[in-house]
Amino acid sequence: MAIFTGAGVAITTPFDAKGEVDYKTFEKQIERQIEGGTDAIIVCGTTGESSTLDHDEHLAVIKYCCEVVDHRIPVVAGTGSNCTETAIFLSQEAEKVGVDGLLIVTPYYNKCTQKGLKEHYTMIAESVHTPIIMYNIPGRTGGLLIQPETVVDLVNNVENIVAVKDATGNISEVAQLAALADGSVDIYSGNDDQVVPILSLGGKGVISVLSNVAPRQTHDMCASFFAGDIEGSRKIQLDAIPLINALFCEVNPIPVKKGMELLGLDTGVLRRPLTEMEPEHAARLEKAMKDFGIL
Repeated sequence: MAIFTGAGVAITTPFDAKGEVDYKTFEKQIERQIEGGTDAIIVCGTTGESSTLDHDEHLAVIKYCCEVVDHRIPVVAGTGSNCTETAIFLSQEAEKVGVDGLLIVTPYYNKCTQKGLKEHYTMIAESVHTPIIMYNIPGRTGGLLIQPETVVDLVNNVENIVAVKDATGNISEVAQLAALADGSVDIYSGNDDQVVPILSLGGKGVISVLSNVAPRQTHDMCASFFAGDIEGSRKIQLDAIPLINALFCEVNPIPVKKGMELLGLDTGVLRRPLTEMEPEHAARLEKAMKDFGIL
């Protein structure tokens, strides 16, 4: 059974003026997502600036998210690392606070072979009972890719490795994975501009940046598809393309945090080395949000 089906939000982590986690604003974000129909919360991923959270902050944000959500929808925690032992530690601690799933990115910087990936994911999975979504994002991991054959081998041989978040941008690669897996792996789009294409290949949904600013529309894109309204789903996808492009015209999560500010839901400062959005890009984002009808 899938951890979730539909639109999961890769939620931002709000900070106050001093750069500390702003839990009051975080609670408002979570409630807004649930009210907007979001199907799952993915906490402490790339969009949540996990790379600049220390371990105590990282685990505190996950715990708080679980407490606020209170089992109303699934919570998936990003607990990956380029150090296997660190990923094991974070995963075990996240499991203790009741997450429904773990999102584990492929090792970055030091990288590894496909053999190393198998050992990395197997060791993490065997240290916990919680289901795991592998995160395939070569653009942030020095080009390291979990090959379709490796994904299928892991899913078939490790009980709690159940899914992959695909942010490769390569639909042919997703098709190859879907063909090899034959339904044994749940596939989630990691790119907001490829939700409907991946659903058409049997995907279970999306882990979405767009949902931060447009939760209802992102949910409806998936729900319409699963209800058989392919035309309605496709229309939402295509209408959202200019906004999605604006949300990625600078490195994520710079634009989406500006988008939250434009909505009056300020998520505060960005932790360095991320910087504030360039004015011309912010103007582009604002126009795209207005054209999409969320401003």
